[in-house]
Amino acid sequence: MTNSPRFSAHPVPKSEKKPVSDTRHGITRVDDYAWMRAENWQDVFRDPSTLEPEIRSHLEAENAYQSALMADTKPLQAKLFEEMKGRIKEDDSSVPSKDGPYAYGTSFKTGGQHPRFFRTPRDGGEQTMLLDGDLEAQDKAYFSLGSADHSPDHTKLIWGVDDKGSEYYTLKVRDLETMQDNAETVSDTSGSGVWNAQSDGFYYTRVDANHRPSRLFFHKLGTSESQDRLIHEEKDPGFFLGVGGSSLDDFIFIDIHDHETSEVWLIPANDASAEPKLVAERQPGVEYSLTEGGDVFYILTNADGAKDFKIMSVPVATPEKANWKEVVAHKAGRLLLGHSAYKNHLVWLERENSLPRIVIRDRQTGEEHAIAFDEEAFSLGLSGSPEYDTEVIRFSYSSMTTPTQLYDYNMRTRERSLLKTQEVPSGHNPDDYVTRRLLAPAHDGETVPVSIVYHKNTKLDGSAPALLYGYGSYGHSIPASFNTNCLSLADRGFIYAIAHIRGGKDKGYDWYENGKRLNKLNTFKDFIAASEHLVAEGFTSHDRIIAQGGSAGGMLMGAIVNMAPQNFGGIIAEVPFVDVINTMLDDTLPLTPPEWTEWGNPITSATDYSYMASYSPYDNVTAQAYPPILAVAGLTDPRVTYWEPAKWVAKLRELKTDDNPVLFRINMDAGHAGASGRFSRLEEVAYTQAFALKLVGKVEA
Repeated sequence: MTNSPRFSAHPVPKSEKKPVSDTRHGITRVDDYAWMRAENWQDVFRDPSTLEPEIRSHLEAENAYQSALMADTKPLQAKLFEEMKGRIKEDDSSVPSKDGPYAYGTSFKTGGQHPRFFRTPRDGGEQTMLLDGDLEAQDKAYFSLGSADHSPDHTKLIWGVDDKGSEYYTLKVRDLETMQDNAETVSDTSGSGVWNAQSDGFYYTRVDANHRPSRLFFHKLGTSESQDRLIHEEKDPGFFLGVGGSSLDDFIFIDIHDHETSEVWLIPANDASAEPKLVAERQPGVEYSLTEGGDVFYILTNADGAKDFKIMSVPVATPEKANWKEVVAHKAGRLLLGHSAYKNHLVWLERENSLPRIVIRDRQTGEEHAIAFDEEAFSLGLSGSPEYDTEVIRFSYSSMTTPTQLYDYNMRTRERSLLKTQEVPSGHNPDDYVTRRLLAPAHDGETVPVSIVYHKNTKLDGSAPALLYGYGSYGHSIPASFNTNCLSLADRGFIYAIAHIRGGKDKGYDWYENGKRLNKLNTFKDFIAASEHLVAEGFTSHDRIIAQGGSAGGMLMGAIVNMAPQNFGGIIAEVPFVDVINTMLDDTLPLTPPEWTEWGNPITSATDYSYMASYSPYDNVTAQAYPPILAVAGLTDPRVTYWEPAKWVAKLRELKTDDNPVLFRINMDAGHAGASGRFSRLEEVAYTQAFALKLVGKVEA
C-alpha cells in the first residue's frame, strides 16, 4: 500500500516538536508533542473559544488537509448520506410504553434531527407533545438531549441538555399542563434526574471540574440549586456515582462503581431527609445490582466466585449481605447480563455460546422458560416494562440481515405480539444478504467469533474488500444486530465483519478478564487473528481489509497497526484512546482513576507501566510502513481528549517509512459522540465509509 495513487499531493501540516520528558520507575520517556494538550482543557470543554490560538491553528490545518485529500469523495459522501438517510423512516415513532394513565414514547418529524417526547392516553388516542428536540436545538451548533423523565404524578418532566458536547448537562423542569419550563435550572449534571415519590423534587449527580460524577444532590422544586442538599459524596476518584429509582417509586438507588466493583445505598423515595442505607460494603472485584420485587430485592451479583453471575433475593427491610439467598444459581459459561422483576415474574437476559436469551421465571412456582431464536447470529434487547404489576414485557430482536422487530410478550400465556418492524423506506430484502458466524483460531488455541454480512452476489474468492470492526474493552459486547448503514458497503461488494474479541463478554466473563490489564495483548492478537481468518477462508485479502474501531476500539486500531501493519489496507480510528500511558499517568483527567481497574495503574505499579508501554499505540509508533490511516475526534470530548489522536497523527507522520497519508478530522463543535443530530451523525458515517471505499478504488458515486 506504499506510494498510494488514491490520494493527491497536498502540503502536510507541520507539527512542531517541543520535547517534554517524564521519568517513572527508572524509565524516561520523551513526548515531543505534549504541547498539543491545552493547559486550560477544563475551560475548553465549557467554552471551546478559549482554546489556545497555536493549538487551534494546528487543528484547523489538520481539517484543511483532510478536507483536501477527501475532496474527490464529496459526491460519494453525498450519495452514501442519501442512501443511509433513505433507510431511515424520517417520521418514525416508537411504540408508547404504558405507565399509569398514560403511554409515553418518542418520535421524529420528517427532516428533524432530534427526538421529540410525547404521550397519549394509556389505551391510545391523541398525542401530546411534551418536548420537541428540534425546537430546543434551534440556533445551536451542538445540541444533545439527556434523558426526559416524567414525575410519578405525571404533571412534570425533568430534561437535560448539553450544547457543547462536553457532557455537562443542564437540567430543566417542565410543567406538563402549561408546557412551560420553570425558571429554575440545575447545572453541571450527568444529564438525568430521579423524582422523589411526592413529585416535588428530584435527585441528580453533579459532575465536578474533572468531569467526574461524585456527588448526589436533592433539588426541591421552587428553590435555587445553591440550596440543594448534598445526599452522598464518593471520595474515591476511581469510582463513579449514579442514581436510579424503583418501578414502585418507593426507593432511590445510589449506585457506586468502577469497572469491577460496586456498592449500593438506599433512600426511601418519600423522605429526602433520610440518611442513605448501605446494602453491602464494596469488596474489590465484587459487583452487585438491585431490582425491586415488592417485599424483596433481587440481586444480580458475582459474589462468592460466581464469575458469570447469579441472582439472589433479600427482604427489603433487611438487605444486608448476610441475608442474601440464592434464586438463580451460577452456571459457568452462561453470563447473566441484566435482570428485572414484576409482581409475578423474574426476568433476566443471558448469553451463552455467544448468543443471547431472555428467561422468564414464575415467582410462585419457579417454572422457567426462554425466549430464543434460530438464526446463526442475532441480537436481543430487553426493555421490560415501566410498570411492576404487569404480565407483559417488551423486547426487540434483530440480526445482521433482519430489521429490528419489537414485541410485547405475555409472561403468563407466552404469547408474542409483534408491535413493529423497523421500516427501511428505500427497501430492504433480507434474502439479498448472507450472514454467518465464523470462528477464528487465536494464537493460544482459543476461537474468536466473527459475525459477517455480505451481499449474496459478492464473490468469495479473496477479491472482496472487507470492513472489520472491533472494540474489546470494559466487557462490552458488540451485538450482531441490524445496521442499515453497513448495507451501503455490502451493496458495493464489501464484507462487513465484527470481531468479538477478548475484552468483551461475548463468551462469558472469562472472555473479558482475558482481555484486560495484564492480558490486554490478547485483545489485539484476537483482532489480528480475525483478519487472518477472513483471508484464510477466502473472503478477502489483507490489502483489502479496512479496520475500524472507536474510543477503546480506537486504541485497538492503534495497537494492531503497530503490531501487524501488513494485515490491513487501511485504518479508521474514531475518538481513539491512543496515548494510554500519558493518560493513565494523569489522575486529573476525567476518566483516569476509574480506568485503572481496566488497564492498570502505571503510577504505582512498575509492572503495569511496563506492560502498558508494550502496547500503548502512541508510544509504539515506529519506523515502518503503515497503511493509510484516518483519525476522527471531537474538540470537547471529555472521554478521549482531542490531543491523543492529534499527537498520534503527528508521530505517525514523523516516523513512518511510506507515503501513505494520515488524516485527522476533528469536529470543533462536538465531543465523544460526534456530531449531534441523527442526520449530522450520518454525514460523519458517510465520510468514514467514503474513506474506506476510496482505499479500495471505489470512489465513484
